[in-house]
Amino acid sequence: MTLPALEITGLQASENRTPVLRGVKLRVATGEAVALLGHEGAELSATLRAVLGHNPTREGSIQIHGVESIGLDAHAVSHLGVAACPARPDVVSGLTCEENLLLPLPLEGVLGGGLSLTEIYELFPTLRRCRAAPGVNLDEAEQQMLAVARVLRSGANLLLFDQICDGLPGPAARNMGRTITALKSLGYSILFTERNPDFPTDVADRSYLLADGVAQEQTGVFIADDGDGTDTAEAAETTDIPMLTPAFADAPALADDFTRPLP
Repeated sequence: MTLPALEITGLQASENRTPVLRGVKLRVATGEAVALLGHEGAELSATLRAVLGHNPTREGSIQIHGVESIGLDAHAVSHLGVAACPARPDVVSGLTCEENLLLPLPLEGVLGGGLSLTEIYELFPTLRRCRAAPGVNLDEAEQQMLAVARVLRSGANLLLFDQICDGLPGPAARNMGRTITALKSLGYSILFTERNPDFPTDVADRSYLLADGVAQEQTGVFIADDGDGTDTAEAAETTDIPMLTPAFADAPALADDFTRPLP
């Protein structure tokens, strides 16, 4: 039987001496993309920080590829094959897009199996087009692509994406969803938090709602309102959750590499 990429049970954590997580339970199977949704961005980010070992107050169980990591520090956790992409990427001024992409990574050569530059450019044609441009001149969507691409060089196979579409326009958010689908096809396991209403729902194999520090698995498809008071697809039993737009909704004319669907 294949072990799950990530299994969390009874996770509790505090930040600044304030309880934030009060019983998170979730599971990410190998090759699966799981969405963690919620109104409180602090709770969503705290869950990912706990998985990464950045919160020393965490209690409960966090198993990564079958290894209990609740007592490990962040450095030891990273060697289990997990890496995160933040919502606000760091771009080094004075370096081109490609030079930023090729900056040394903490685990480069340790985990192995990271994507090559050629493979990254196949996933992100825009980065290839912008490779000689100053990194600081990239727009917000391009900088987020750069951040994701750097994570893919690490060799990690469990990816944590923390609201990476925050503030991105609709076409960019939808294409980031297609990128996650492409990464699943390459065998990556992904846990992502998201609150952008344009992010496509059908990316996630399953979803959890995090509210008041407790995560509950959801059923059904959560989508945006049509504007006339009715939903455009089946609603879930649980209400009052972030509404996300399905990938097929309001498809714009795809004009450039970033908004063109991945092959």
